[in-house]
Amino acid sequence: MLFSKQTYIDRRNVLRQHVGHGLIILFGNNDSPVNYPSNGYKFRQDSSFLYYFGLQRDGLVGVIDADSGDEWLIGNDIDIEDIVWFGSVDSVADMAEQTGATKSAPMSRLESLIMDARDRGRQIHFLPPYRHDIMIQLMDLTGIHPRDQRAAASQQLIEAVIAQRIVKTPEEIAEIERACAIGYEMHTTAMRMCRPGVTEQEIAGRISGIASSKGCIVSFPSILSMHGEIMHGYPSPQPLEAGRLMLCDCGAETNENYCSDNTRTTPISGRFDARQRDIYQIVVDAHDRAFEIARPGMKWWDVHFEAARVITEGLKALGLMKGNTDDALAAGAHAMFFPHGLGHAMGMDVHDMEGLGQTFVGFDAEVQPRLDQFGTNCLRFGRRLQEGYVMTDEPGIYFIPALIDEWRTTGHCRDFLNFDRIETYKDFGGIRLEDDLLITATGARYLGEKMIPYHIDELEEFLAKR
Repeated sequence: MLFSKQTYIDRRNVLRQHVGHGLIILFGNNDSPVNYPSNGYKFRQDSSFLYYFGLQRDGLVGVIDADSGDEWLIGNDIDIEDIVWFGSVDSVADMAEQTGATKSAPMSRLESLIMDARDRGRQIHFLPPYRHDIMIQLMDLTGIHPRDQRAAASQQLIEAVIAQRIVKTPEEIAEIERACAIGYEMHTTAMRMCRPGVTEQEIAGRISGIASSKGCIVSFPSILSMHGEIMHGYPSPQPLEAGRLMLCDCGAETNENYCSDNTRTTPISGRFDARQRDIYQIVVDAHDRAFEIARPGMKWWDVHFEAARVITEGLKALGLMKGNTDDALAAGAHAMFFPHGLGHAMGMDVHDMEGLGQTFVGFDAEVQPRLDQFGTNCLRFGRRLQEGYVMTDEPGIYFIPALIDEWRTTGHCRDFLNFDRIETYKDFGGIRLEDDLLITATGARYLGEKMIPYHIDELEEFLAKR
């Protein structure tokens, strides 16, 4: 386990107090086969189970009785055939002792615990499942069909988990910093390899290998492409071309599943041309402005729109946008170029707790999502910041030919967009910059001992020394 036994005991006590009553069921993950049962993907534990129990073995379930305080670690001990192939592991009873759970039992006990609670009219609290094997198990235990399980998940439990996991402790921040150190090595390696003739897949394979060599995995499939205008442009066999830009969005996940997430956009020839320099600098300015104003009490919604303001003003100066900036932002005209949110929460999941429901993670009674406007509907976070939040700061400018054509044809936001000028940028691609931001008591700081180069002079100097 990454942290002390007492850490997990304390976390479960807080969770039990937040939920108040009923039976809390936290499913761990099972092994997942690639193409036949004994050929599996690398095991990845469920983040909430890991947060409260700290155990990396497959096939476990945690049960917390919010009324009595009893805690069970449920799971089957491995048999001799498993020992022959994979070696001995601790018994479920031993693991229960390690994590401070008061009781242990085989998986068959889970059904009787749930049935007893249901017979007594007690509430069964579970989180929205995302793996189909757990959905089937949950259906067998509760009778709730998989299509109905997300709606039936406990809102009390979801809110309690989010309230705890969203604020990172110093121990957690230290682990995220370890992920950031690996991310630094991944990104600087990609930047050194970025030159004409090297394929996107070769670079992506190398940086994934760095993550694996540190004993962990990438925190999400690496995005690496000359087509930076595609939000999730995955690497192709295409060789890099002189004069174009390479966007690399990647991160590492430590052995204990804490994540990093950074993006850099690199001129393949080693220097930006004039047009690239102009657009890149606007993204730098938006990125740095978000860092400057992020602090406890500030709504992330407002940080996002301040970055959008910087982008709008910069594009107006280049003749790509026009009109009153406030009106342009209200109309969503900036989303032609900046169609996603400024950033997302990050921690044990690279999009932290997104499986619990993005609206619950990123918004609250004070700040509600706006789902009826293109671009704003993709803002993943809007609530007021608190000390201990970890956010990604990732503004971008993209020239998406199909989107340009659609808006021009329909006249959408035509009062704020110079379509003739925009037309000449259809071959541009896209630029994004992203760093991981810790909200401190007085402001914010970037995570990672060393910043991946991104200011123009610094970046071009770095590339000159490849």
